[in-house]
Amino acid sequence: MTQQLHLVTGAFGYTGKYIAARLLKEGVRVRTLTNSLNRANPFGGQVEALPYSFDDFDKLVASMRGATVLYNNYWVRFNHKEFQHSEAVENTLKLIAAAKQAGVARFVHVSITNPSEDSHLTYFAGKARLERALIESGLSHAILRPTVIFGDEDILINNIAWTLRRLPVFGVFGDGKYRLQPIFVDDLAALAVEQARSRENRIIDAIGPETFTYRELVQTIGAIIGARRLIVGVPPWFGYAVGSFISRMQGDVFITREEIEGLMRDLLYTQSPPAGTTKLTTWVDAHANVLGVKYANELARRKNRNEAYEKL
Repeated sequence: MTQQLHLVTGAFGYTGKYIAARLLKEGVRVRTLTNSLNRANPFGGQVEALPYSFDDFDKLVASMRGATVLYNNYWVRFNHKEFQHSEAVENTLKLIAAAKQAGVARFVHVSITNPSEDSHLTYFAGKARLERALIESGLSHAILRPTVIFGDEDILINNIAWTLRRLPVFGVFGDGKYRLQPIFVDDLAALAVEQARSRENRIIDAIGPETFTYRELVQTIGAIIGARRLIVGVPPWFGYAVGSFISRMQGDVFITREEIEGLMRDLLYTQSPPAGTTKLTTWVDAHANVLGVKYANELARRKNRNEAYEKL
Protein backbone atom coordinates (compact mmCIF):
# COMPACT_ATOMS: atom_id res chain seq x y z
CA MET A 1 0.00 0.00 0.00
CA THR A 2 1.38 3.41 -1.00
CA GLN A 3 2.11 5.72 1.92
CA GLN A 4 -0.02 8.86 1.74
CA LEU A 5 1.68 12.25 1.57
CA HIS A 6 0.12 15.07 3.57
CA LEU A 7 1.24 18.69 3.33
CA VAL A 8 1.32 20.89 6.46
CA THR A 9 2.09 24.58 6.28
CA GLY A 10 4.36 25.76 9.09
CA ALA A 11 5.11 22.34 10.62
CA PHE A 12 8.03 23.81 12.58
CA GLY A 13 5.81 26.45 14.16
CA TYR A 14 2.84 26.15 16.52
CA THR A 15 -0.37 24.47 15.33
CA GLY A 16 1.35 22.90 12.34
CA LYS A 17 3.83 21.10 14.59
CA TYR A 18 1.04 19.32 16.45
CA ILE A 19 -0.67 18.32 13.21
CA ALA A 20 2.59 16.95 11.81
CA ALA A 21 3.27 14.99 15.01
CA ARG A 22 -0.13 13.31 14.82
CA LEU A 23 0.32 12.44 11.16
CA LEU A 24 3.74 10.88 11.77
CA LYS A 25 2.28 8.72 14.53
CA GLU A 26 -0.28 7.46 12.03
CA GLY A 27 2.43 6.54 9.55
CA VAL A 28 1.64 9.34 7.12
CA ARG A 29 4.45 10.89 5.10
CA VAL A 30 4.67 14.62 5.89
CA ARG A 31 5.97 17.53 3.87
CA THR A 32 5.92 21.11 5.08
CA LEU A 33 5.97 24.46 3.35
CA THR A 34 7.70 27.01 5.55
CA ASN A 35 9.53 30.31 5.74
CA SER A 36 11.80 28.74 8.37
CA LEU A 37 13.73 25.98 6.62
CA ASN A 38 16.54 26.19 9.18
CA ARG A 39 14.37 26.31 12.29
CA ALA A 40 15.13 23.57 14.82
CA ASN A 41 12.33 21.02 14.89
CA PRO A 42 11.52 17.81 16.76
CA PHE A 43 11.06 15.71 13.63
CA GLY A 44 14.59 15.54 12.24
CA GLY A 45 14.50 14.07 8.77
CA GLN A 46 10.99 12.70 9.12
CA VAL A 47 9.45 15.86 7.66
CA GLU A 48 10.49 17.05 4.21
CA ALA A 49 10.75 20.85 4.19
CA LEU A 50 10.27 23.08 1.16
CA PRO A 51 10.05 26.87 1.01
CA TYR A 52 6.90 28.78 0.21
CA SER A 53 7.18 29.81 -3.43
CA PHE A 54 4.57 32.52 -3.57
CA ASP A 55 6.54 34.38 -6.25
CA ASP A 56 6.71 31.31 -8.53
CA PHE A 57 3.32 29.66 -9.00
CA ASP A 58 4.62 26.71 -11.01
CA LYS A 59 7.14 25.94 -8.28
CA LEU A 60 4.41 26.25 -5.66
CA VAL A 61 2.27 23.75 -7.56
CA ALA A 62 5.25 21.40 -7.90
CA SER A 63 5.82 21.51 -4.13
CA MET A 64 2.30 20.12 -3.65
CA ARG A 65 2.42 17.36 -6.24
CA GLY A 66 1.53 13.97 -4.82
CA ALA A 67 -0.10 15.32 -1.65
CA THR A 68 -3.51 13.99 -0.71
CA VAL A 69 -4.29 16.56 1.98
CA LEU A 70 -3.12 20.10 2.69
CA TYR A 71 -3.47 21.51 6.21
CA ASN A 72 -3.26 25.29 6.02
CA ASN A 73 -2.19 27.26 9.10
CA TYR A 74 -0.49 30.08 7.15
CA TRP A 75 -1.46 33.52 8.47
CA VAL A 76 -0.19 36.56 10.39
CA ARG A 77 -1.62 37.67 13.72
CA PHE A 78 -1.55 41.43 13.09
CA ASN A 79 -0.58 44.06 10.55
CA HIS A 80 3.04 45.17 10.82
CA LYS A 81 5.50 47.09 8.67
CA GLU A 82 7.06 43.76 7.65
CA PHE A 83 3.84 41.78 7.06
CA GLN A 84 0.17 42.49 6.46
CA HIS A 85 -3.13 40.64 6.50
CA SER A 86 -3.64 41.67 2.87
CA GLU A 87 -0.40 39.94 1.87
CA ALA A 88 -1.37 36.84 3.84
CA VAL A 89 -4.70 36.78 1.98
CA GLU A 90 -3.01 37.01 -1.43
CA ASN A 91 -0.52 34.29 -0.54
CA THR A 92 -3.24 31.98 0.77
CA LEU A 93 -5.25 32.49 -2.41
CA LYS A 94 -2.17 31.20 -4.24
CA LEU A 95 -2.05 28.19 -1.93
CA ILE A 96 -5.67 27.37 -2.72
CA ALA A 97 -5.16 27.73 -6.49
CA ALA A 98 -1.94 25.72 -6.41
CA ALA A 99 -3.55 22.94 -4.36
CA LYS A 100 -6.33 22.63 -6.92
CA GLN A 101 -3.91 22.53 -9.85
CA ALA A 102 -1.69 20.00 -8.06
CA GLY A 103 -4.62 17.65 -7.54
CA VAL A 104 -4.78 17.85 -3.74
CA ALA A 105 -7.89 15.93 -2.68
CA ARG A 106 -8.66 17.65 0.64
CA PHE A 107 -7.94 21.13 2.00
CA VAL A 108 -8.16 21.58 5.78
CA HIS A 109 -8.11 25.29 6.54
CA VAL A 110 -7.69 27.08 9.88
CA SER A 111 -9.85 30.22 9.99
CA ILE A 112 -11.39 32.20 12.89
CA THR A 113 -14.78 32.39 14.58
CA ASN A 114 -17.28 34.88 13.16
CA PRO A 115 -15.40 35.95 10.00
CA SER A 116 -17.10 38.56 7.85
CA GLU A 117 -16.05 40.18 4.59
CA ASP A 118 -18.03 43.25 5.66
CA SER A 119 -15.91 43.71 8.77
CA HIS A 120 -13.48 46.63 8.95
CA LEU A 121 -11.27 44.38 11.09
CA THR A 122 -8.81 43.06 8.52
CA TYR A 123 -8.17 39.82 10.42
CA PHE A 124 -11.84 38.77 10.28
CA ALA A 125 -12.45 40.19 6.80
CA GLY A 126 -9.36 38.45 5.41
CA LYS A 127 -10.32 35.11 6.91
CA ALA A 128 -13.82 35.44 5.45
CA ARG A 129 -12.43 36.22 1.99
CA LEU A 130 -10.32 33.05 2.15
CA GLU A 131 -13.24 30.91 3.27
CA ARG A 132 -15.24 32.10 0.27
CA ALA A 133 -12.33 31.45 -2.09
CA LEU A 134 -11.87 27.93 -0.76
CA ILE A 135 -15.57 27.16 -1.09
CA GLU A 136 -15.67 28.59 -4.63
CA SER A 137 -12.55 26.64 -5.63
CA GLY A 138 -14.49 23.38 -5.68
CA LEU A 139 -11.85 21.68 -3.51
CA SER A 140 -13.12 19.25 -0.90
CA HIS A 141 -12.60 21.19 2.30
CA ALA A 142 -12.97 21.47 6.04
CA ILE A 143 -12.85 24.96 7.54
CA LEU A 144 -11.95 25.04 11.22
CA ARG A 145 -12.79 28.18 13.17
CA PRO A 146 -10.86 28.39 16.45
CA THR A 147 -10.88 31.28 18.91
CA VAL A 148 -7.87 31.39 21.22
CA ILE A 149 -5.46 28.47 20.88
CA PHE A 150 -3.50 27.52 24.02
CA GLY A 151 -0.57 25.18 24.48
CA ASP A 152 3.06 24.93 25.53
CA GLU A 153 4.15 27.48 22.90
CA ASP A 154 1.28 29.80 23.79
CA ILE A 155 1.44 33.59 23.60
CA LEU A 156 -1.89 35.12 24.71
CA ILE A 157 -2.57 33.03 27.82
CA ASN A 158 1.09 33.08 28.81
CA ASN A 159 1.31 36.86 28.52
CA ILE A 160 -1.85 37.36 30.57
CA ALA A 161 -0.16 35.30 33.28
CA TRP A 162 3.08 37.24 32.79
CA THR A 163 1.21 40.51 33.36
CA LEU A 164 -0.56 39.15 36.43
CA ARG A 165 2.76 38.11 37.93
CA ARG A 166 4.23 41.60 37.50
CA LEU A 167 1.49 44.19 38.02
CA PRO A 168 -0.55 44.79 41.18
CA VAL A 169 -3.68 45.61 39.13
CA PHE A 170 -4.94 44.09 35.89
CA GLY A 171 -7.05 46.24 33.57
CA VAL A 172 -9.70 44.66 31.34
CA PHE A 173 -11.08 46.59 28.39
CA GLY A 174 -14.49 48.00 29.30
CA ASP A 175 -16.66 45.72 31.43
CA GLY A 176 -14.74 42.56 30.50
CA LYS A 177 -17.95 40.62 29.85
CA TYR A 178 -17.13 39.62 26.27
CA ARG A 179 -16.42 35.92 25.93
CA LEU A 180 -13.74 33.48 24.79
CA GLN A 181 -13.74 29.70 24.27
CA PRO A 182 -10.07 28.63 24.18
CA ILE A 183 -9.11 25.36 22.49
CA PHE A 184 -6.04 23.25 23.25
CA VAL A 185 -3.61 23.18 20.32
CA ASP A 186 -3.46 19.38 20.20
CA ASP A 187 -7.26 19.15 20.26
CA LEU A 188 -7.28 21.43 17.20
CA ALA A 189 -4.65 19.23 15.56
CA ALA A 190 -6.71 16.10 16.29
CA LEU A 191 -9.77 17.77 14.74
CA ALA A 192 -7.78 18.73 11.64
CA VAL A 193 -6.47 15.20 11.15
CA GLU A 194 -9.93 13.76 11.71
CA GLN A 195 -11.45 16.08 9.10
CA ALA A 196 -8.75 15.11 6.60
CA ARG A 197 -10.26 11.62 6.43
CA SER A 198 -13.60 12.94 5.17
CA ARG A 199 -14.48 14.39 1.78
CA GLU A 200 -17.62 16.15 3.00
CA ASN A 201 -17.41 19.93 2.98
CA ARG A 202 -17.68 21.23 6.54
CA ILE A 203 -17.33 24.41 8.57
CA ILE A 204 -16.68 23.73 12.25
CA ASP A 205 -16.39 26.16 15.15
CA ALA A 206 -13.24 24.74 16.77
CA ILE A 207 -13.92 25.82 20.34
CA GLY A 208 -12.92 24.34 23.66
CA PRO A 209 -15.20 22.97 26.40
CA GLU A 210 -15.05 26.06 28.66
CA THR A 211 -16.49 29.53 28.08
CA PHE A 212 -15.12 32.52 30.01
CA THR A 213 -15.79 36.19 30.02
CA TYR A 214 -12.48 37.98 29.62
CA ARG A 215 -12.71 39.12 33.24
CA GLU A 216 -13.36 35.53 34.37
CA LEU A 217 -10.45 34.28 32.26
CA VAL A 218 -8.03 36.69 33.94
CA GLN A 219 -9.43 35.95 37.41
CA THR A 220 -9.17 32.21 36.83
CA ILE A 221 -5.59 32.31 35.58
CA GLY A 222 -4.55 34.56 38.45
CA ALA A 223 -6.13 32.28 41.05
CA ILE A 224 -4.51 29.14 39.65
CA ILE A 225 -0.98 30.56 39.33
CA GLY A 226 -1.12 32.25 42.73
CA ALA A 227 -1.26 35.80 41.40
CA ARG A 228 -4.68 37.09 42.44
CA ARG A 229 -4.94 40.73 41.45
CA LEU A 230 -7.45 43.53 41.60
CA ILE A 231 -9.17 43.53 38.20
CA VAL A 232 -10.55 46.86 37.02
CA GLY A 233 -12.35 47.96 33.89
CA VAL A 234 -10.48 50.57 31.87
CA PRO A 235 -11.32 52.48 28.68
CA PRO A 236 -10.06 50.61 25.60
CA TRP A 237 -7.73 53.48 24.69
CA PHE A 238 -6.09 53.31 28.11
CA GLY A 239 -5.70 49.53 27.92
CA TYR A 240 -4.13 49.91 24.50
CA ALA A 241 -1.76 52.58 25.83
CA VAL A 242 -0.58 50.23 28.58
CA GLY A 243 -0.22 47.46 26.02
CA SER A 244 1.83 49.77 23.81
CA PHE A 245 4.15 50.52 26.71
CA ILE A 246 4.67 46.79 27.26
CA SER A 247 5.25 46.40 23.52
CA ARG A 248 8.03 48.99 23.57
CA MET A 249 9.61 47.45 26.66
CA GLN A 250 9.60 43.96 25.11
CA GLY A 251 10.28 44.90 21.47
CA ASP A 252 7.04 43.20 20.49
CA VAL A 253 3.35 43.80 19.77
CA PHE A 254 1.55 42.98 23.02
CA ILE A 255 -1.94 43.71 21.69
CA THR A 256 -3.48 45.71 18.85
CA ARG A 257 -6.50 47.98 18.58
CA GLU A 258 -8.13 45.45 16.23
CA GLU A 259 -7.62 42.65 18.75
CA ILE A 260 -9.23 44.75 21.48
CA GLU A 261 -12.20 45.56 19.28
CA GLY A 262 -12.59 41.94 18.18
CA LEU A 263 -12.64 40.85 21.80
CA MET A 264 -15.13 43.51 22.87
CA ARG A 265 -17.46 42.72 19.97
CA ASP A 266 -17.69 39.10 21.22
CA LEU A 267 -16.16 37.75 18.01
CA LEU A 268 -14.27 35.03 19.89
CA TYR A 269 -17.51 33.45 21.06
CA THR A 270 -20.01 31.27 19.25
CA GLN A 271 -23.04 29.21 20.25
CA SER A 272 -21.70 25.86 19.10
CA PRO A 273 -20.90 22.54 20.75
CA PRO A 274 -17.29 22.17 21.85
CA ALA A 275 -14.89 20.55 19.38
CA GLY A 276 -12.12 20.05 21.95
CA THR A 277 -12.12 18.24 25.28
CA THR A 278 -9.10 19.69 27.12
CA LYS A 279 -10.08 22.30 29.69
CA LEU A 280 -7.99 25.44 29.91
CA THR A 281 -8.31 25.34 33.69
CA THR A 282 -6.82 21.84 33.81
CA TRP A 283 -3.96 22.86 31.54
CA VAL A 284 -3.20 26.06 33.46
CA ASP A 285 -3.18 24.09 36.72
CA ALA A 286 -0.66 21.64 35.24
CA HIS A 287 1.57 24.54 34.16
CA ALA A 288 0.99 26.87 37.11
CA ASN A 289 4.66 27.02 38.10
CA VAL A 290 5.90 28.06 34.66
CA LEU A 291 3.03 29.88 32.97
CA GLY A 292 3.89 33.57 32.63
CA VAL A 293 7.35 33.28 34.17
CA LYS A 294 8.81 34.39 30.84
CA TYR A 295 7.30 36.80 28.31
CA ALA A 296 6.38 35.17 24.98
CA ASN A 297 7.58 37.42 22.16
CA GLU A 298 5.71 37.16 18.83
CA LEU A 299 8.11 39.33 16.83
CA ALA A 300 11.16 37.53 18.18
CA ARG A 301 9.77 34.28 16.82
CA ARG A 302 9.33 35.83 13.41
CA LYS A 303 12.79 37.37 13.34
CA ASN A 304 14.63 34.29 14.58
CA ARG A 305 14.13 31.60 11.93
CA ASN A 306 16.62 29.16 13.45
CA GLU A 307 15.52 28.36 17.00
CA ALA A 308 12.44 26.30 17.83
CA TYR A 309 9.52 28.07 19.48
CA GLU A 310 10.30 28.24 23.18
CA LYS A 311 8.03 26.17 25.40
CA LEU A 312 6.82 27.17 28.84
